[in-house]
Amino acid sequence: MMRIKPMLHDPIARADALRARHDALSGADLIGATLRDPDAGRLALVSSFGAESVVLLHMVSRVAPDTPVLFIDTQMLFAETLAYQHELAKTLDLRDIRVIGPDRAELAAEDPQGRLHRVDTDACCALRKSRPLEAALQGFDGWITGRKRHQADTRTALSRFEVATGRVRFNPLADWLAADLSAYIDRHALPRHPLMARGYPSIGCAPCTSPVAAGEDPRAGRWRGQEKTECGIHFIGGKPVRVPQEAKREDAA
Repeated sequence: MMRIKPMLHDPIARADALRARHDALSGADLIGATLRDPDAGRLALVSSFGAESVVLLHMVSRVAPDTPVLFIDTQMLFAETLAYQHELAKTLDLRDIRVIGPDRAELAAEDPQGRLHRVDTDACCALRKSRPLEAALQGFDGWITGRKRHQADTRTALSRFEVATGRVRFNPLADWLAADLSAYIDRHALPRHPLMARGYPSIGCAPCTSPVAAGEDPRAGRWRGQEKTECGIHFIGGKPVRVPQEAKREDAA
């Protein structure tokens, strides 16, 4: 009888093992092999249901449709995003979507008028995204993200398997280009986010997202006019990762 190897305890060792075994794979094959690997542990997919999210959601739905999908409703999303989330859940037969959001008491204490984003976008993202996600990830050994190297200068060294806040973070589409994503969507006839046709190639909260003009960086419409490039859910140790890196061992302590 074949014995199933227990999951390694150290997340750095787990990420290294997953990389060694699966980094040569791609797409749905990579996702399926990783989800079946004991060293992956219990993973959740974190999705914004944004402009490119349908590719990863479709792949997961094909190999493991019962995978928990965490959707952060910041209470400031576009109405189109909320409608798109409902459409994809039905179309892709995603069976375990968990809508999470800011704590009501914290929201009332820290942003009662809904204007925090006007004075401190980092604090707003922490309240509405980072802290709710950290709470939702309790009980999971890691999480799957849709981050890609082409999206921003802060992601050019992105690894498929890394560690953040003591968990494995799996980025299966890290090396995919915008053209690859578009071709996949067309090949599988997947629905696109309705705001893409109106000039939104990267979509976050409504107050902090604007259309992008021809020739602009696709993420130019996120926090326009600010140095901010990440919402906060990809922070390490509570601080934004300006240069993607393998988390240091003490981060996993």
